[in-house]
Amino acid sequence: MNNENTVEIENVSLTYRQSHLRINSLKNTIVERASRRIAYEEVQALNNISFEIKSGEILSIIGANGAGKSSLLKLMARVLPPSSGNVRIRGEVAPMIELGAGFSPELTAAENIILYGALLGRDVNFMRSRIGAIADSAQVGRHIDIPIRSFSSGMLARLAFSIATDQQPSLLLIDEVLSVGDKDFQNKSKSKILDLARNGCSVVLVTHDFSIVKEISHRTMLLDKGLIKSLGEPSRIIENYISKKS
Repeated sequence: MNNENTVEIENVSLTYRQSHLRINSLKNTIVERASRRIAYEEVQALNNISFEIKSGEILSIIGANGAGKSSLLKLMARVLPPSSGNVRIRGEVAPMIELGAGFSPELTAAENIILYGALLGRDVNFMRSRIGAIADSAQVGRHIDIPIRSFSSGMLARLAFSIATDQQPSLLLIDEVLSVGDKDFQNKSKSKILDLARNGCSVVLVTHDFSIVKEISHRTMLLDKGLIKSLGEPSRIIENYISKKS
């Protein structure tokens, strides 16, 4: 880990507009909007947060459901713009925010390797040359020409992780995806994450698995209702979080 920052989050807030009205069709939505009967409220997912992530640092983010963890990952993945503040990311981002995101269920595993790699900004011809190695790493070689709609969640997780980590990104974002795999996959994933970090990749891990947080994280952030409640040594942050919940 060196002193160069991969991520700089400065006074960032994120606000959603949420409708109070349950509408079950496009036609009804158009009618209700035209008649101005839809009422919205603003929901603040993140509230004026600031932090930095250094090159080679593994940061875990914990907190209750609805704390803003996934929203923060989407900001760092450049999927969502902040409502206010500045988000600075240096280099290539490899996001694993939602299981199956970036895949097409009707395409084969080989075709999805090329597709997912292209979405990450990687050369298509290069991804073609990596199909065999990625399939072997993901342990899906026998299913390489089968549409992934038939894949289990564990197979999808292995495939997504193998593609995302086939090349060294500057920032790897993981949201609970590792929890769907078996112990062998989880152990291999932890080893790969540590290798990437040693070579300068910053990793952000959102998880409810406190054992992996303590095992591989350099720092842990506790989010609560869009606010950073604490940020520091993993065991201390976890112990304080558990003690306040009990």
